[in-house]
Amino acid sequence: MDAQLLVKQISALYQGEQISDLGFEQHPSVASGINHKQLSQTLIVSKQCVTGDGQADPLHHGGSDRVLHHFPREHYGQYRRWDLMAGFKDAPAMGENISSVGLNESQVNIGDIIKIGTTLLQVTQPRSPCFKLNLQFGHPQFALAMQQTAMCGWFYKVLQQGEINAGDSIYLVERKSNVSIAEAMKIYFLADVDVEQYSTLLHCEGLAQSWVDSLQKRIETQTIENWQYRLYGSDKG
Repeated sequence: MDAQLLVKQISALYQGEQISDLGFEQHPSVASGINHKQLSQTLIVSKQCVTGDGQADPLHHGGSDRVLHHFPREHYGQYRRWDLMAGFKDAPAMGENISSVGLNESQVNIGDIIKIGTTLLQVTQPRSPCFKLNLQFGHPQFALAMQQTAMCGWFYKVLQQGEINAGDSIYLVERKSNVSIAEAMKIYFLADVDVEQYSTLLHCEGLAQSWVDSLQKRIETQTIENWQYRLYGSDKG
């Protein structure tokens, strides 16, 4: 089967390895690389990382299942229209590596095999929003809004290392599941344990191991972990 063209031309590529504190009064020592992504003409991609790209928290934002972050450029406009940003923010304020227009979370599925440039990538999970986004955009409900709307972007693991260049096209080589990124967000962040829907997500080939472990634990314990700290940076929302 011929690869399906998803995006004719990438909008922009970004990388940056500098890490610093976000510098907000309520969280004075929260480290992040989100404000240090710079426009790049080429990303050199290995199976573990992008050359020259750093992660402040590799446990939650890096590793082989999350080598590249792809975020739709048009989401910035929608978040601004919802008044969820204090001041004008645009790419790469989400800390993304790949910015594109015309491809969103309803069109990309868990496990999709994607070709960009000479790389072969696999979609592993949506971005799971945390309170650092509240600090980044100056709104205490930003992370929650991203969780509820699924306007989150997604992560890739690297199946074949190579180079991605500005202006490269994005192709869908093979579809491995019927669960979109938007649907995965809805299932993962259900308010109550739902074994049937969790099982649907667990059967998606390519799903990030951290999500597999979390879903299996919920099924075993019949309990969902507390999201307060992740969403708000404290135990109180």
